[in-house]
Amino acid sequence: MHQHTVEKIGGTSMSNYAAVRDNVVLHKGNLDNLYQRVFVVSAYGGITDMLLEHKKTGEPGIYALFAAAKSDDRGWRAAFNALRERMHNINAELFGEGDALTDANAFINERLDEAEGCLADLERLCQHGHFALGTHLHTVREMLASIGEAHSARNMAELLKRDGVNARFVDLSGWKSPNHLSLDDRVLEGFEGVDLATELPIVTGYTHAENGLMATFDRGYSEMTFSRVAVLTEAREAVIHKEFHLSSADPRLAGEENVVPIGRTNYDVADQLANLGMEAIHPRAAKGLRQSKIALRVKNTFEPEHDGTLITSDYVSKSPRVEIIAGRKNVFAIEVFDQDMMGSLCEYDTGILEIIGRFKAEIITKDSNANSITHFLAANLKTVKRIRSVLEEAYPESEVEVRKVALVSAIGSDMKVPGILAQAVTALAEANISVEAMHQSMRQVDMQFIVDEADYELAVKSLHKGLVEVHKHGSAICAA
Repeated sequence: MHQHTVEKIGGTSMSNYAAVRDNVVLHKGNLDNLYQRVFVVSAYGGITDMLLEHKKTGEPGIYALFAAAKSDDRGWRAAFNALRERMHNINAELFGEGDALTDANAFINERLDEAEGCLADLERLCQHGHFALGTHLHTVREMLASIGEAHSARNMAELLKRDGVNARFVDLSGWKSPNHLSLDDRVLEGFEGVDLATELPIVTGYTHAENGLMATFDRGYSEMTFSRVAVLTEAREAVIHKEFHLSSADPRLAGEENVVPIGRTNYDVADQLANLGMEAIHPRAAKGLRQSKIALRVKNTFEPEHDGTLITSDYVSKSPRVEIIAGRKNVFAIEVFDQDMMGSLCEYDTGILEIIGRFKAEIITKDSNANSITHFLAANLKTVKRIRSVLEEAYPESEVEVRKVALVSAIGSDMKVPGILAQAVTALAEANISVEAMHQSMRQVDMQFIVDEADYELAVKSLHKGLVEVHKHGSAICAA
């Protein structure tokens, strides 16, 4: 294990260079501690949405427009122009006027020109009957994704050089690379010759690998790069800088004055958060850190004095307690009821799972009893309707019901508290919230409550008040 840290900076934080420089890189102004650090950076906020599609709304970006384009559709070209303008505006905000701005624009223009040319050539090629666009879309998505991180990493390296730091741009995007390498080999190649004692590497969050990162991790690819860099360079600690703390609840719901940073937790809790779409880190990325016994720290970019939350493999709270209330809206419950299911639950479950898997819908959790199975899915309505239609065809004697609900969880590294379930249900009942379904596993790390979607915000607030706020934890639930 070496002495350096590997640190990831998210897109929202990257969009505020001054805060990153002053609160993260040069914090306390101690240049003696400047090096022995590696920064893996995301694209600026909103850029990957423009390159691919909007992560939350699904609004098409360049990739989605190109994938859906007809031969006379030039929507993706207009999207390229909008992206170029946005990137130039970012460059102007960061560099002002002069040679540095000219160089920054030239760098990104070259990437954009080449990518646009590739798409035009591919579009032309696929007008021939022997070539199908669908077989190339995975590569197109990878290529486009790489542009955002190359833009932000190169800019940050140049800005830090301007501000007196010996920064080094480490481009793992494989742009124009003649070699198709594995993820690990690409990372090792990128760090050849890097002196961590005297240089500050600024690394692209996207890594080009022969099997592609997006096929497995999609928009979580930067976390995988971050994880593999930490593991392969044998980092002392991995750090993620976000625009907020990993707190006991969403401050927008529970109130900023009521939530507190968690302080300490474990990778099991991180996995539960990822299942709810509130990733501290992608579970597959966390696996490498856990296996290598590298601790993960989540810090708030705008509160540099706070130690943040430390995530380790072996941490268990000294006394059982709830550490975080989290959840998600836009969940669809698909219930299959069949009187003949009793005694054949396994066969029904296998068949239903195969159908859901066919549509690549994400299963958050599920419930079953003697004659019904309910899966709670994170998917869009169009996909859910297709799943329902196929289920009704496969099980014509069954009743298939679909409801839109919300899921709220109480999560902690050890929640073996006598009566905690009663406390949670009481907190919801006192707010006049009906529990549609609930689940508590024997691992005692989470309790899940299914509620009407309209009750989601109130459910989070009520559970936080009844299970967390009553304990008056102070500056953190457990100091890191």
